[in-house]
Amino acid sequence: MTAPDFAAATADALPLRLVTPETLDAALEALPEVAQGWVRAQGFRAGASAVLALPDAKGGLWGALVGLGGDKARARGRFIAAAAASKLPEGTYALDPSTEPALAAETALGWLLESYRFDRYARQSAPKARLVAPAGVDADRIRAIAAGEALTRDLINTPASDMGPADLEAAAAALAEEFGARMAVTRDEELLAGNLPLIHTVGRAAAPDRAPRLIDMRWGDQGPALTLVGKGVCFDTGGLNLKPGASMGLMKKDMGGAATVLGFARMIMALGLKIRLRVLIPAVENSVSADAFRPGDILASRKGLTVENNNTDAEGRLVLADALALGGEESPDLMISMATLTGAARVAVGPDLSPFYTDADEDAAAIAAAAARVADPVWRMPFHDPYEPLIEPGIADLDNAPSGGMAGSITAALFLRRFAEGTRYAHFDIYGWNPKPAPARPKGGVGMGARALLEAMPDLLGLE
Repeated sequence: MTAPDFAAATADALPLRLVTPETLDAALEALPEVAQGWVRAQGFRAGASAVLALPDAKGGLWGALVGLGGDKARARGRFIAAAAASKLPEGTYALDPSTEPALAAETALGWLLESYRFDRYARQSAPKARLVAPAGVDADRIRAIAAGEALTRDLINTPASDMGPADLEAAAAALAEEFGARMAVTRDEELLAGNLPLIHTVGRAAAPDRAPRLIDMRWGDQGPALTLVGKGVCFDTGGLNLKPGASMGLMKKDMGGAATVLGFARMIMALGLKIRLRVLIPAVENSVSADAFRPGDILASRKGLTVENNNTDAEGRLVLADALALGGEESPDLMISMATLTGAARVAVGPDLSPFYTDADEDAAAIAAAAARVADPVWRMPFHDPYEPLIEPGIADLDNAPSGGMAGSITAALFLRRFAEGTRYAHFDIYGWNPKPAPARPKGGVGMGARALLEAMPDLLGLE
């Protein structure tokens, strides 16, 4: 799928004005008389995402108004103006030059994100309204962000029949080739020889052509070291703790962490950030067969910690554990994991917020501030040390699924922190799926947290 782009600048682009109920009257005064009459006749009130095409004196298309709604609507929504991309008639549009710069940048990005369509299996009608890159915005940066998000969405939306571990590897290889990155892959029995036993354990029940693997991509040779670790469970049956059918229906998205870090990596590489980037993706399918790992098994890990496996459906933290241990061995300046890890996180904050964990208050503040600037909402969760005993079963060093069902997202994050010990670390427990369409966010796979992290990179890694 091709990432959406801006239209070429043209002198006859149609004027596009963003208005609120409070600014509508002033905006009307600047319109041609026939357009003013049309707005009044249509009863346009500048409600959130309301769109009104404006005629010229000859009955043609002069331009359009897009409503942003009142204060409450703007507080409740994001990318409100982006809905215009799908609602406006065909044409090339240009934002009014007086549009506030931050709003112009958000609208420009939102327009490209709204224009995304997943058309691998069925034809999808893309918006015919195109936007000229507004003056004063960083169009190249917006393009890079939109392309990274499109990659993430494509990967998540693709069903497991076409997005198994080998397919995820191929997607990473294509990205590496595009930007001159280096990539190594450790597959199947090589995982045991390479001391990555948890990745092998989780994925060993899959068919031979869907064998487990660790994808290891590197890019850049200067600047601080950033390691991204993404959960790549391409389909999750739950293993022997088999999921019910209703819970299995969306499990193609269980590689959403991997998809998000690949999209984030694409943004970093496209923008040429001075970062030594490493991307680690344990890619597996959690299947059921005679060779499947069992509840009650004691599992070895790369870190040397033993794990009592009390639920084969808590497999994501197992594959991440080996990857985090490997990543931490190089002592990067920052290591970040992203995973569709727990239902508990969804219960806590719903599908729209990205819960994240870090022990560094300054990192948390930088991420939260960046998230607010780029409309990519996050919410800090606690690495609550008093819950550490919950993941210590006694028979082994760690328990991957503590009984009781309380604080599930926190105990999962504490489990992961054990394997990142000694490394500056942040963990994102994302959902990776938009259940209802919204402006710039169609129903389906969605990136979460990547834009916030990109915006926070200067503060997190001291970039200029």
